[in-house]
Amino acid sequence: MNGLRPTRAAALAALAEGAAVRIVERSRHPKHKVCGEFLSPEAYRILDLLGNGKALARLKPACIRKCRLHFGRREKSWSLLEPALGLSRFELDKLLLEKAGTLGATVSRGECGVADQRKAAAARIVLATGRNGTASLPDRLFGFKAHFEGPMDDAIELFFGRQGYVGVSPVENGWTNVCGIAPESTLRRHGFDVDEYLAASDPLAERLRPLRRRMRWLMSGPLSFSAIAHSERNERVYPVGDALGFVDPFTGSGILNALLTGSMAGRSAARAVPSPDYIRECRSLLDRPFGISAIVRKLLEWDCAYYLAALTLGQWLFRLTRVHASGLVVPTRW
Repeated sequence: MNGLRPTRAAALAALAEGAAVRIVERSRHPKHKVCGEFLSPEAYRILDLLGNGKALARLKPACIRKCRLHFGRREKSWSLLEPALGLSRFELDKLLLEKAGTLGATVSRGECGVADQRKAAAARIVLATGRNGTASLPDRLFGFKAHFEGPMDDAIELFFGRQGYVGVSPVENGWTNVCGIAPESTLRRHGFDVDEYLAASDPLAERLRPLRRRMRWLMSGPLSFSAIAHSERNERVYPVGDALGFVDPFTGSGILNALLTGSMAGRSAARAVPSPDYIRECRSLLDRPFGISAIVRKLLEWDCAYYLAALTLGQWLFRLTRVHASGLVVPTRW
């Protein structure tokens, strides 16, 4: 298994099926990644099914009870039916890796793949190598993230522009995660200085004024939104997370999709289910939320997303961009 968070979920699901698991990671040391760090209630349920519920609680993730959408000075807000959680990607990845190691997975760091080619030919590989496809937009998009300290809120807030958006939400340790996407041309006008870019938006500058950045900005890109692939040529390779398809981060379902597809891939690999069958199962669950997210992205570009938000119940906006609860069954032995 090659990659980060999705393959760790895959490892736990495969271990529950009695399979032997090896996790291969390119980085020698854990590191922070660009991520919204939002755990929806469905994502928490998957973590609990994989045996991580109690360990997750010990990390004291932030509790998120509200959602606020900002379109310039216009705002849409509501309370979530179930609380969500805020936890840094660093801590989540560490939690999943430690659990997999405890249950018998072998972990290899600083490698790009399986060194023994004979074993690789016989193995079933869960692959999380990043975003699928290449960025084809004339103005490429880049993601950025940093943690801040200061007064906390129990809301996830999204500040939208025509092509970019910025999320502000609490995580563990009393910190606030600020993560967003912006066009390359816009970032270039600000010398790729993210602080300067954020300060150019009055609502964002006002929101961040009481906070102090506690780490350097991390950047990732270029980003390319893509739907779930129809099939995989190699029946023994199971792409997961962004390698399978990249959905808009504003939906808050990135971690959910990674955990879900990772768990499904681990189960499928352990049961020797051909990769095309696994991908079809993923498509049946994710095609609808991916399609709706693409429509919302277009509405943002046309500067009319606020009118949709104003006319739609907040809970429906939240539900339409994520998988149905019926897709969250992840059989395990724990």
